[in-house]
Amino acid sequence: MTDVLTDLLDTMRLGTLVYGRLELGAPWGFQLPDRGAAHIVVVGRGSARLEVDGRRAPLNLSAGDVVFVPRGGSHILRDSKGSALFAFGESECRSFRDTRSVKLSRGGLQTVLVVCAFQFRAAHSTFSMQRLARSIHVPATHAARPPWFASTVEQFVAESSSQEPGAMVVMSRLADVLLVQTIRFYIAGNECAAHGLRALSDRSIARALALIHERPADGWTVEKLAQSAGLSRSGFAERFRALVGDPPLEYLARWRMTKAAELLRDSDLAMIDVAERVGYRSEASFHRAFKRLEGVTPGAFRRRFTRASSPASGPRTA
Repeated sequence: MTDVLTDLLDTMRLGTLVYGRLELGAPWGFQLPDRGAAHIVVVGRGSARLEVDGRRAPLNLSAGDVVFVPRGGSHILRDSKGSALFAFGESECRSFRDTRSVKLSRGGLQTVLVVCAFQFRAAHSTFSMQRLARSIHVPATHAARPPWFASTVEQFVAESSSQEPGAMVVMSRLADVLLVQTIRFYIAGNECAAHGLRALSDRSIARALALIHERPADGWTVEKLAQSAGLSRSGFAERFRALVGDPPLEYLARWRMTKAAELLRDSDLAMIDVAERVGYRSEASFHRAFKRLEGVTPGAFRRRFTRASSPASGPRTA
């Protein structure tokens, strides 16, 4: 059976990761600029105060804490309330470009932070990063953290200072582990009730979601999905909408268009083949559905990405 969370993250994640290690002596403070990225902040040593854009109360972080900030926005990190923000000078910027690290000592208590930035596609509105909480904080002391999580955090922090070959690959894999674990932590809590992800912890609805993800081209009806979930038609429809946020067939249509967009972007399949792979028997019906949900025609969508991946100009001659 398809793992829906993995499917969603694979579809939304662009696969890019930027990370930096900061070794800071108090007092310090800096701003993470708004570039539309999601962030993971890990405290390797010391403590920090994270002021998340749009969240009233700051988060007080300790060594071993992990925070996932899924939305864009401009966020502030400081050692304590009132510490002035500083701008990185040329030497710090050069150090970051060369080693992905910055060291700044002002004589006070030392803090080590590792900050990662992810880019996500706004590919599937029901489970968009924009629908998650503004921040997901996984404290080092929380009883729900699995025993191995602390060692993963330690390895992540240690690897952030490595100059060994393949360090970027290791950091990317460890960042994926931290990302998935913070979302699992979020799903397990009650706070995700309004954001769609709670459906993944409901056995009946999760089964229906898995079938939609695994076989989007099938001729699903509410009755067929309800039967697979072991529920009555009305009970299933009500429960699905309450947990997911969309009616079953609307979710199916959105997921089909998400997969269609992926095929249009990443393959050279003929339009009718794309249509059939996501459950449409004619180009015309696929065209109408795609434009309704994505706002552009399939052809225009494909051309946009074809242009983006093409060289700006032909070969130059001397």
